[in-house]
Formats: sequence, C-alpha cells, structure tokens
Amino acid sequence: MPPVPPVRCPVPSLPEPDRERVVGEVEGLLREVIGGLEPEPGDVRRGVPGRPRVLPGLCLWAGLAVCVLRGFTSQQGLWRLLSTVGLWLYPRILVTDQAVYDRLATGGTAPLEGLFARLSALLAVRLAPYAEAALAPFAAAAVALDETTLDPVARILPPLRAVPTGDARLLPGKLAGLFDLRCQQWRKVAHQDDPHQNDKVAARAMLDGLPRWSLVLADLGYFGFAWFDDLTDRSLWWISRLRKKTSYTVIHPFYDDGTTFDGLVWLGAHRADRAKHAVRLVRFRVGQAVFSYVTNVTDPRVLPILEIARLYARRWDIELAFLLIKRHLNLHLLWSSKDVIVLQQVWAVLIIAQILQALRLEIAGRAGVAPFDVSLALLVQYLPHFAATGQDPVACFVKRGRAAGFIRPSTRTAIRAPHIPPQALAPPPADLVLLRTPRYARRNTGPRGPVTRATA
Repeated sequence: MPPVPPVRCPVPSLPEPDRERVVGEVEGLLREVIGGLEPEPGDVRRGVPGRPRVLPGLCLWAGLAVCVLRGFTSQQGLWRLLSTVGLWLYPRILVTDQAVYDRLATGGTAPLEGLFARLSALLAVRLAPYAEAALAPFAAAAVALDETTLDPVARILPPLRAVPTGDARLLPGKLAGLFDLRCQQWRKVAHQDDPHQNDKVAARAMLDGLPRWSLVLADLGYFGFAWFDDLTDRSLWWISRLRKKTSYTVIHPFYDDGTTFDGLVWLGAHRADRAKHAVRLVRFRVGQAVFSYVTNVTDPRVLPILEIARLYARRWDIELAFLLIKRHLNLHLLWSSKDVIVLQQVWAVLIIAQILQALRLEIAGRAGVAPFDVSLALLVQYLPHFAATGQDPVACFVKRGRAAGFIRPSTRTAIRAPHIPPQALAPPPADLVLLRTPRYARRNTGPRGPVTRATA
C-alpha cells in the first residue's frame, strides 16, 4: 500500500465558500478545535527514521465524533467514513477495517478527553452572553450532580453471544456527571467500573475545582449527614429533598402557620446519627402533596421558599442531559465490548452533546425564550438537514422555530410554593448555636476515596 502523506494541523480552511457552508455548525466547531491541536506523536516525523502513520490521530478522533453526530452505530461506520468517503480535507485513508479497530483499541481516551476540555473552554466564551446569570444569583455557580448506569452491551457482538443476561461482562459501568445549570454544559464527567457502586463514593472528587459557594443540587441518592456537613465545610451551598423518616429537632422557626414551615433545625434527633451544622428546613403543601426541602442557605431573605422549590426542580436538567447522550446520541448502542472503546464512544458522545447543548442555549438566547422551550430532540434531528443544504442551523431555528414547532412552550411542570412576606419572618436570636459535635451512622458516610477511571 503506497504511503499517504500526513495532514498537518491546523486543518486548512476550505477554499470554496459554498463548500464551507455545507459543513454543519457542529462539525465547524469541531474543525475549529481540531485545527488548534498539535499532531499526535507518530503522525509527523521530523528527523526521525520511519514514515508517518497512515491514519493521523486527529483524523481518527475527529472522525469518531462525526460518526456520533451522523448517527453511525458501529466502528465499521468510522472505517467507511475514513476509507471510502473521506473526512473534511483529509484524504481518504486507505486502511483496512481491522487497522481502524486496532488503533482504537490501543489509542486510549486521552486525545478525546483533551478535545473535550479544549472544546468546553471554547464554548464557555461563546456561551457567556446566553448563560442564565439570574439563576441562583447568590451562588458562584449552580451545578447538578448525578450518575447514570450505562446500558448493557448488546449480545449481538460475537464475543458475547454466549454470555448469559446479567453477566458482569455485559455491564460497562456508569457515568458520574457534574452539569452546569447556567450554561447547560458538562463541567466534569467520570466513568466508574462498578455500576452498583454507591453514589457518594465518587461524589466528593466530582466537586473538586468548584468555586467556593457554588450551589450543588443532588437527588436523594446522595442524602447523608456527613455529605451535607462536608459540603458546608467546603464552602459550598446545597439544596436537597428531605428523606422520609429523617429525624430532626427544630431550634428556631422563621415561620409556621401549621401548613407552611420555614425554620432552622438539627438533622438527627438521636445520639447515634447527628449532623454537625444546623440547616434550614422548609415544608409546604400544594394541593394534597407535601414538599420538604433542606438547605444550608439559612437566611430565608436570600433564598425564599419558592426559589428553593424552583432551584431543586432544575436538578432535572442533568437527567435530560443524560437522556441526550444515552438515547438521542445512541450511547445505548455500544460499539464494542472492550472497555477502552466503550470509553472512547462515551467521550465522542460527550463532545457532540456539549456542542448541541451549547447551540440550544444560543438559539434560546437569540430567540428570547427559555432553553427548555427549544426542542433538543428536533435540534438533533434537523440540524444536519439544514447544514447539508448550506443553511445556518442556528439562524434557521431562531427564524422558523416557532412556526415549525422547534420552539414551543416547555412541558416541564410549573413549580408552585407559598410566598412568605419578609415582615412575617421571625429573626433568630443573636446567641443561637448553629454548630455541634457530629456523629455519623455508617449508612450515611460511604467511602471517602474516589474510584474513577476517566475525568474531564
């Protein structure tokens, strides 16, 4: 096979304006990021014996991300793209499908993690004008923390056809994610080998690097006195639902009319299990439903009851972000049973998801609507069609979105909660003690050390 000359970065710009227009917004952002990266070792040899690699690394990783965008569902699709169709201005790479599989198997995830980090930094600048600055204005940042189990590897893969359902070899682990609610972007993602691992094992490491006094939202899987105290000691705000049957002692009521309560409490009324920091409990009724939340934002003037309920409802943002990567971007269709290729697919999906989330936020900002009024499913479906016809997808969604149903009122539940006038709040006594010696039951602490395999 004759050698194919390597393509050096940056990727050259397309010479014809019409050809430039058919590169979609997502692929355009990918090309911008790829163009600023250095070639991988082995792609270009200067003064070193041997010829360069036939398949440049940057071409391989960009192709993997583009395959996710275009809906391919196998490694073979990547091989066909690179060898038969060609990617951007890279020449067709004359390699076998096995050569592509081998490169993926030995390539690791570092290149894709680097691409994800560089892309995220680029998008942070682009999204600054559209970020929801009014969301939790008292906090330095607002994030949701959660985990999702990856779908079992399909047994249609030849090595797994004889493996029984439920076998550990079919379970590729789970993802822990930290999602920025203001910018609708992933701040950090980590893979965990054990899909049954307790949520709190990796939770503390996921919060490393957050600005002081950021707001953290997490579901009841993270509920625990030691966890809450750790967040407060790390100078982080938090809001949580109150787990049923959790004992507490009221130490000061700001307001209590029998139906609505807002006050300071000690979590844990028993010696064997008690929190270190006093927290604020709010409880109210909407129809027949009773809602109870706890938070370390202890001043009701800073965070009224209605805002507590509204902010906690935004924890659903990360569930929708997981839905995008697992269903709309086909992460439920794993390409391989090999761990490294599973993780490569995960990172490629996250790269595309990061761009799609950014485009939705930009469309919402330019159209003057909330991000959830822009259909992410329709954006995934129709963005390639606009790009293929040489149209600006963002401009098309903004201009035609309402008429075409791309922009429509969100179906998310409208949050209701009582309003307490500030003058009705009883201030706490100046000498009120808000700190005590803690004691944590084993069920609440969980292991302290993170067990992760890939972070961004």
